[in-house]
Amino acid sequence: MPSRPKTIDDVSAQEHTVAVLRKTLTSSNLPHMLFYGPPGTGKTSTILALARQLFGPDNFRSRVLELNASDERGISIVREKIKNFARQTPRAQTVASDGKTYPCPPYKVIILDEADSMTQDAQAALRRIMELYARITRFCLVCNYVTRIIEPLASRCSKFRFKPLDSSSTSTRLAQIASAENVPISPEAVDALIATSHGDLRRAITYLQSASRLAMSVTPPTDITPRDVQEIAGVVPNQFVGDFATALGIEPLAHDAMDVDVDESGRAKTKGFDGVRRKVKEVIREGYSASQIIMQLHDHVITHPTLTARQKARCALVFAEADKALTDGADEELWIMEVGLRVYKTVTSES
Repeated sequence: MPSRPKTIDDVSAQEHTVAVLRKTLTSSNLPHMLFYGPPGTGKTSTILALARQLFGPDNFRSRVLELNASDERGISIVREKIKNFARQTPRAQTVASDGKTYPCPPYKVIILDEADSMTQDAQAALRRIMELYARITRFCLVCNYVTRIIEPLASRCSKFRFKPLDSSSTSTRLAQIASAENVPISPEAVDALIATSHGDLRRAITYLQSASRLAMSVTPPTDITPRDVQEIAGVVPNQFVGDFATALGIEPLAHDAMDVDVDESGRAKTKGFDGVRRKVKEVIREGYSASQIIMQLHDHVITHPTLTARQKARCALVFAEADKALTDGADEELWIMEVGLRVYKTVTSES
């Protein structure tokens, strides 16, 4: 598994945040910070890389306290562990053992990863500690949902939004990792990694690692295919989604072109209610998640070039109802059937 970035310049795709933080390396003035954004976009990696560049390997352990989701962070931890660390006056800078010179400013850094899972009381107690020890301690709150951080706490921090990684940045980093780890991978498989990870680089790297192990587990080793990536990610293969959509009366796309009028035995496929029902039975037999296939079918419909805006809007309402029902614990097969029949009715009655 590749290691985290060593410096903030190694962080992918967060140019604005990196540019601002780079200036803090040339001054001793670091504000309290709040990093927020989707998972796998480099929030924790960025603050750890910044701390290493500020303090160096020798002072990192004594100057940086990191608490993450595996630690209890109720009000007692804030009053004891965090407060005790915050009130300690940092030691004078020592000569770095690696021979490099580090800024080593006169304060410590406390990193609270997944701060949005802290209780309201703990956040309120933290507010006072941030005020009392601001001269010798800086806080960095890392979270996915900034709205779960109480306003008095958020207002004391400089906010940095981490956006999902774009395709080119993810592709570049995955190519670097594959090259460093000697993992042969095709551009099509990289595209599949990007599509299934949705801007989460950590998830994409995990899928790459799993796909590599799968490819190496056979003799001779095989190439990583897009279908391997989709299977690992729990995503329904595009070909299957396209086939399902065709059974619902949606015109097949060029890259899904196939003989959809006959089944495996060469007999004409049934259309209408019986055709949809048979296809739904096939979905259930394959064991695919109803939520996953409805989500992918939604994307297929919304981006389809020949469906009208009205058809897409009516289908979207069906997908929304199904998503709500499945979240409430409804029967998966019945709702896939419901979606299939209503989409079929919408497409065929207006085509």
